[in-house]
Amino acid sequence: MKFSLIVCTYMRDKPLLKLLFSIKEQTHYPSEILIIDGSVDDKTKKQLENNTFKNLKYFKVTDKDRGLTKQRNFGINLVNDDSEIICFLDDDIILAPDYFENLLKTYKLKKDALAVGGYILNNANWEKEKGKRKKEKFYFDGWMRNDPLRFKIRKLFGLLPDTHPGIFPTFAHGRSVGFLPPSGKIYKVEQIMGGVSSYKKEIFNILRFSTYFKGYGLYEDADFSLRLSKIGELYVNTSAQLYHYHDQSGRPNKYKYGKMVIRNGWYVWRVKYPNPSLKAKIKWHSTSFLLTIIRFANILNTSKKKEALTESLGRVVGWISLIFDKPKVQS
Repeated sequence: MKFSLIVCTYMRDKPLLKLLFSIKEQTHYPSEILIIDGSVDDKTKKQLENNTFKNLKYFKVTDKDRGLTKQRNFGINLVNDDSEIICFLDDDIILAPDYFENLLKTYKLKKDALAVGGYILNNANWEKEKGKRKKEKFYFDGWMRNDPLRFKIRKLFGLLPDTHPGIFPTFAHGRSVGFLPPSGKIYKVEQIMGGVSSYKKEIFNILRFSTYFKGYGLYEDADFSLRLSKIGELYVNTSAQLYHYHDQSGRPNKYKYGKMVIRNGWYVWRVKYPNPSLKAKIKWHSTSFLLTIIRFANILNTSKKKEALTESLGRVVGWISLIFDKPKVQS
C-alpha cells in the first residue's frame, strides 16, 4: 500500500527535524514526504538542506497559501498519483517505530474505513481497571484514568457528554479520542485528530479542508472529520502510537486562542447539528459559560496568570460576538 505523508509546518525547524528522524526509523516508510512550510524565515529550509531524508520534497508557500488548512490543501494537490493513502502529522510529534505499519494495517482490517487516526501515548496516564470504581476516575473499556477537573465540575451541573469518546455529542463539548485507552484495539469514531490522521486519497476528490479556519486552524480536524463521517466510517487504531509534544512556537496568542475556542467550537457544532434542539442550545451555552468560568479561575490557581486572563477574555469576546456575527457554516 503506497502512502504519502504531508507535514505542514510553521516556524518549528527543530521539532520538525526530530519528527523526521523518528520517521527514518519506521518499519514502513512513506513513498513520499511533502514538507509544506509556511514559515516567514528560512530556518526550516536550511535544516533540511543540512540533513538528508529519503523521498522528501520541500515546498515553501507564500502568504496566500499560509495557514494549516490552506497548506494541507496545497500539499494534497502535489501527492503522487499512485498513492492510495495520505497521512498527516503535526510537526511536533515523535513516532513509535511501527506507527505507519499499524496505521495502514487498519485499512485492511476495516474495509469500510475512509480515515484512520493514530494514538497519542503521552496524553494521559492510563491503568487497567481495578477494584471499586472511584469518582475521580474516568472508565472506558476496562481501563481508567484521572478525569480532568473540567469534567468533574460539568458532572455536578449535569453537563457531561451524552456520547462515547470520539463521538460528537448533541451539544458538542465531547470527550476527544484522547479518552480512548491504549488497549491496542481499533475504535469506530466520528472525529480523529488532524495532526495524527490518514485518509484514503480518493476522498479528496469530493472533500477538502475548510479555509474558514484561519492560520492555526483550531478544530479544523473536527470540521473535516464530521463532514467525512456523513459519507463513511472513521477509526482510531490505538496500536498506531506516537508522542505529541505541543511545541509553543508558532501558536497564536492566548486572547486569539480563546476567541477561537468559542467561535470555532460553535462552528463545528453546527457542522454536525445545523438545527440543534432548544435543550442542546441551552447545554452548549451553559457548558461554554462554565468552561470560561473555570478558565478565569486559573488566574488564581496557576502560575501562568496572564495567559489564563487573556484566554478567558478572548472566550468572553468570542461568545459575545456570536450574538452579532455568527460564523457562516460552509457545506
